[in-house]
Amino acid sequence: MTNGTTTTAGVRGPGGDGLPASRAVAVAAARAASAKQADDIVVLDVSELIVITDYFVLCTASSSRQVKTVIEAVEDEIRALGARPVRREGEAGAGWWLLDYVDVVVHVFGVEEREYYDLERLWRDAPVLDWETDADVASGV
Repeated sequence: MTNGTTTTAGVRGPGGDGLPASRAVAVAAARAASAKQADDIVVLDVSELIVITDYFVLCTASSSRQVKTVIEAVEDEIRALGARPVRREGEAGAGWWLLDYVDVVVHVFGVEEREYYDLERLWRDAPVLDWETDADVASGV
C-alpha cells in the first residue's frame, strides 16, 4: 500500500512524501526488536494477500518487562524515521501487543501467545523478508 496518501501518523507513502516507505519501517522495527533481544523475529510481506497493510513484523519477548522494552525501542526507532503508530493495543500483563503503523503492523508476543496464535501458519503464503540483510532499505525501496 505504498501508493497511499500522506498522513501525520502511520506510514502511508512510498517514502518520497516525507514519510518512510513501509519496507524501511518494517526492517527498522525488526532491527529495533533485535537490539532488545527479542526472539524469533519474522517480517512477513502480506501486501499481495490483504489490502489493509503491507508488512507484519512478529517477535517474541520472554517477559512483560522485555515486551515493554521492545515496544519502546520500536516506537523510538520508527519515530526517528518520522512515523508514529495510529493505534497501540495491549495492556500490562497482556501477552500480545500490537503497534499499527497502517502499512506495517508490529506484533510483540509473549512465548505462549506466539505459539498459540501462530501467525506464521495463518499467513504461510506470505513471503518472508530477510530483514537482517535487506540492502534495499538504505535506498528507500
